[in-house]
Amino acid sequence: MTDVEAAARRFIADVWNAAREESAYELIAEDCPGLGGTGPAATLAWHRDRRGAFPDLRYKIVEVVASGDRVAVHWRAAGTQAGQFGPVPPTGQVVSYSGATFLRFDETGRIVDVWSVNELFQLLQQLGVEMLPPAPGNGV
Repeated sequence: MTDVEAAARRFIADVWNAAREESAYELIAEDCPGLGGTGPAATLAWHRDRRGAFPDLRYKIVEVVASGDRVAVHWRAAGTQAGQFGPVPPTGQVVSYSGATFLRFDETGRIVDVWSVNELFQLLQQLGVEMLPPAPGNGV
């Protein structure tokens, strides 16, 4: 296992699953862009918000591919919606969805770029959200 692969696995175990703030500050560069801001604080805030909606949410690594300073992680997540998720009130519904996260590391082994894609549509369907196209005549 390469150092960047080990760091990526630690990122998911410590930051995503265990909410270890000290690990976030060790693994994520201050200028790393993320959802809602930059750096470890923004990453922690995003995951705190997600755990507010899904307190038992856990990520399982399906596959990791590492090359040079980059790592791709295919993951699967599952949890129970016990809190507000965007406009969706708590449902008590257990959800499961997949995604992929792409990480780039600097020469010190810290994450300097993160990009993720996931099955948000599938997650919303599991929560009972109905996705309807806009009504004709509404500018579409």
